[in-house]
Amino acid sequence: MRLHSRRAVLAGAAAAPLLAIRTRPASAAEFSFKLANNSPVTHPQSVRQQEAATRIKDASGGRVEIQLFPNNQLGSDTDMLSQLRSGAIDFFTLSGLILSTLVPVASINGIGFAFKDYDTVWSTMDGKLGIYVRGEIGKRGLIAMDRMWDNGFRQITSSTRPIREPADLRGFKIRVPISPLWTSMFQAFGASPISINFNEVYSALQTKIAEGQENPLSLIEIAKLYEVQKYVSMTSHMWDGFWMLANRQSFESMPKNLQDIVAQQLNRSALDERSDIARLNDSVAADLKTKGLTFVEVDKPAFRTALKQARFYAEWRTKYGDEAWALLEGAVGSLS
Repeated sequence: MRLHSRRAVLAGAAAAPLLAIRTRPASAAEFSFKLANNSPVTHPQSVRQQEAATRIKDASGGRVEIQLFPNNQLGSDTDMLSQLRSGAIDFFTLSGLILSTLVPVASINGIGFAFKDYDTVWSTMDGKLGIYVRGEIGKRGLIAMDRMWDNGFRQITSSTRPIREPADLRGFKIRVPISPLWTSMFQAFGASPISINFNEVYSALQTKIAEGQENPLSLIEIAKLYEVQKYVSMTSHMWDGFWMLANRQSFESMPKNLQDIVAQQLNRSALDERSDIARLNDSVAADLKTKGLTFVEVDKPAFRTALKQARFYAEWRTKYGDEAWALLEGAVGSLS
């Protein structure tokens, strides 16, 4: 942990109101933290996190400094989650579907074809289900901020054939993140999922280790996956978002007023990033078409029926437990 504070200084700072924080020289940060993500530096997530870091430094009078390490600079998702837990990284934005390797219920937002639109996503994840998941994350020594960051509805891309219905996925070699939920869902469709970290996706597609992958349109464009793919099927098969996670020991080393500043500014940037992604979604499809991707409409009800017939929903209801599943269905309607 990179702390340069003394107990007496902390005790005095903890008693000071938010508006009474004195400005300190830029070089005198008491609390220096690392914030990591897996998004390219130009992605709204990275841009808004850098803005949050700047505001936090200003609002804390220079007492809190956060350095951003985007684009897997500090390792793969699984590597960085391990570093977060050990305190080598202090803050990390991670998909709930990958976090599920530590907190099983964290992947529940990714249940196939659960969310029909963004209104349903945010009312669910800012509401009772999100509160429940944050509680489970807290039991593992981490703190999750109140507002999730948007990664978007995920679409399937392919270099070999268009995917229009579940049968088109049979035997299809598709890259998926390292998460049991992704593997389970695509196996239910008869595909051949291959678990690969995002920083290796482009090369896996380029060398034909995988025929296709699935990601939000904005990331398909930013990561230039259109260079190694031909088709994009508009499945919107799952919604994926990032939890802003903090190492509990690092976060709670700060006095309460500084904790409040950090949390407020990170949550503010999460809302800003949601708006950015919404705007990107309005324009990125047209941009991808000009770059050569062919868009394919799909039979969404057929995919959901295939998951029911494969007992995918019944299986995951058992894994998440009745309480979590009831919160999900209470927000999105019956699935199983």
